[in-house]
Amino acid sequence: MAENGFENFTVLITRISRSIRRLKTEEMAEFGLKGPHVSCLYYLYRAGGSLTAAQLCERCEEDKAAISRSVEFLEREGYIRCRDDEGRRYKSPLMLTERGSAIGCRIAEKIRQIVERAGEDLPASERAAMYQALTGICLRLEAICAQNKEKER
Repeated sequence: MAENGFENFTVLITRISRSIRRLKTEEMAEFGLKGPHVSCLYYLYRAGGSLTAAQLCERCEEDKAAISRSVEFLEREGYIRCRDDEGRRYKSPLMLTERGSAIGCRIAEKIRQIVERAGEDLPASERAAMYQALTGICLRLEAICAQNKEKER
């Protein structure tokens, strides 16, 4: 039973992740944006329009280089601006421009619709239980990874 549980869990998580990446690509093509760009704009919009690159790394689950490339693109295309041009840009607040805010709003609405459609057959109580279970699994797996990393030292 545990072996099937592991197979089901890993296969389903992989398929969900692949579908999310595909939807980001397909649904956001009209904006001319790639997945990391979409994530940056979405999280900036949800945060009220201001986060640092370091905070984006955490929220988007992307590395510093990927966020740096995305921020550079989004700034060049007029979606965001850096509040502080001097000093440490990685820790400087990034602000949505009017254009970025408008696109962020549209992205957030598309995401809301997709999430709603994906879970439309689940009652709210089951959806809440699913998120609670996934959060617990995630935290335990991260703790196991941290323990393994400590053992390697």
